[in-house]
Amino acid sequence: MKVGFIGLGNVGGKLSGSLLRNGVDLTVLDLNADLVQSFVDKGAKQGESPAQLMRDCDAVITCLPSPAASDAVMMQMLPEVTEGKIWMEMSTTDEAEAKRLGAMVIEQGGRAVDCPVSGGCHRAGTGNISIFAGCDRDTFDTILPLLTTMGRRILHTGDLGSASVLKVVTNYLATVHLVANAEALVTAKAAGMDLNVAYEAIKISSGNSFSHVTESQVILNGSRDISFTMDLVKKDVGLFQEVADRANVPLEVSPLMVKIFEDGITRYGDRELSPNIIRRLEDATGLDIRAPGFPPEMVDDEPEEPGYEVVVHRAAAE
Repeated sequence: MKVGFIGLGNVGGKLSGSLLRNGVDLTVLDLNADLVQSFVDKGAKQGESPAQLMRDCDAVITCLPSPAASDAVMMQMLPEVTEGKIWMEMSTTDEAEAKRLGAMVIEQGGRAVDCPVSGGCHRAGTGNISIFAGCDRDTFDTILPLLTTMGRRILHTGDLGSASVLKVVTNYLATVHLVANAEALVTAKAAGMDLNVAYEAIKISSGNSFSHVTESQVILNGSRDISFTMDLVKKDVGLFQEVADRANVPLEVSPLMVKIFEDGITRYGDRELSPNIIRRLEDATGLDIRAPGFPPEMVDDEPEEPGYEVVVHRAAAE
């Protein structure tokens, strides 16, 4: 299968790298010519335009920073969509947008999938990230070999759009955990606790979370580097809020998360690393929330392994 990949940023560059590393016939495209050249140097083909990728490839993957960017790229690809062509949207996007753009692809005889990833950029680079996929079962079975090349745990979430809903749900939870971890670490420090001990106490307790065992480490190191920025957090929480609004769910914590990150952006800039949301509390208390022995960045120390479909277990019908 010939694959086109558009968007070689923090996540897209790592996902497409897994495809290339594992021998997939890959053509790449990005606004950054240096990123494209780095892939060409490793054996990828250089794309000319989104339209050319859709015309010459069997499947085109987009991994872009916003729904608006995905729309702009799709408008260029759409005239080249023919029977059997596959569009795979790996961006974190709005459910409604995934459905709208996907419907255009399907109307022209193509197939559409929203398949965002979850688990951190460090796992995207090793092919061990998790991937959600929303599409019909036949399409899922067709693209499963690609998904298992880019990720380890692959979950078929249902119809087109369902993966995007679950992606923003999980990103929202990660945001809540990040803010809660920041408050917990600052409070522990203010109460005179050793932060190395506090980290381990949280890790082995009911207070543990994926965010703690990953992001808390780079917070305590001081680098705060997870290759994710405050503007992207605000976008993701906003997408989650839109899902809730459409379903008439009166959320209370989500609007607070938006306000917290809006304040962080005002103070430190929209491209500030997202774990530095803790600086709001460091500034307010005068405390330095760092501890020795923690890494400057998250590293996936698990070996790259073949991916597999996660099977949803359900109670047997009576």
